[in-house]
Amino acid sequence: MQDDPRRHIAAVGGLEVLFVMATEQEYGVHLREKIDPLVTGVGPVEAGIAVAAALASLAHHERLPDLVFTLGSAGSRTLDHAGVYQVASVSYRDMDVSPLGFEKGRTPFVDEPAVIPIPHRIPGIPAASVSTGGNIVSGAAYDAIAADMVEMETFAVLRAARRFGLPIVGLRGISDGRSELTKFEDWTEYLHIIDERLAAALDIFAEAVRAGTFTLHKKAP
Repeated sequence: MQDDPRRHIAAVGGLEVLFVMATEQEYGVHLREKIDPLVTGVGPVEAGIAVAAALASLAHHERLPDLVFTLGSAGSRTLDHAGVYQVASVSYRDMDVSPLGFEKGRTPFVDEPAVIPIPHRIPGIPAASVSTGGNIVSGAAYDAIAADMVEMETFAVLRAARRFGLPIVGLRGISDGRSELTKFEDWTEYLHIIDERLAAALDIFAEAVRAGTFTLHKKAP
């Protein structure tokens, strides 16, 4: 039976929010008390397919949300381990058509810069840039990354949301990056702490919506 994306929309204050995560491993006991996210699978292809399909279904039912909210884990060798950051901007590290004269990171014939700013901010949560791609970044591979965080879905979520005229907000907890990744547990070891901290950040978001310190331009009816 096909998943009904309407069940992944939650009312937060006056906003209808579609929550999106990549994996069940990141969706722990604290987040389960607060949201029922659309789980897309790992990487930009899976995320783009899942979010685009969900939004198309929601549009068909005239139930598009006000906001797409992506959250999960990320790697960083500079940010606080297990700290939570909101996405200030996103880039796509897999895109490189520079031999044809395009800026590295910029998708040809798409009216978007190589680094796309995310304008909406949740008060009280630090912001950082994120790089999306289909590979794990570890050790010396960080030398080629200009962004503060690395992960595998945000750019794809943003592009799918853009097709439907929707803004996004992203939260990422830093699961790794201090040392070379050598096994699955290097990623999962602190996910339970990140789960708790992401849930706390959602409380901050909800309070900001209720207080009017987080607002969106509502879609035209």
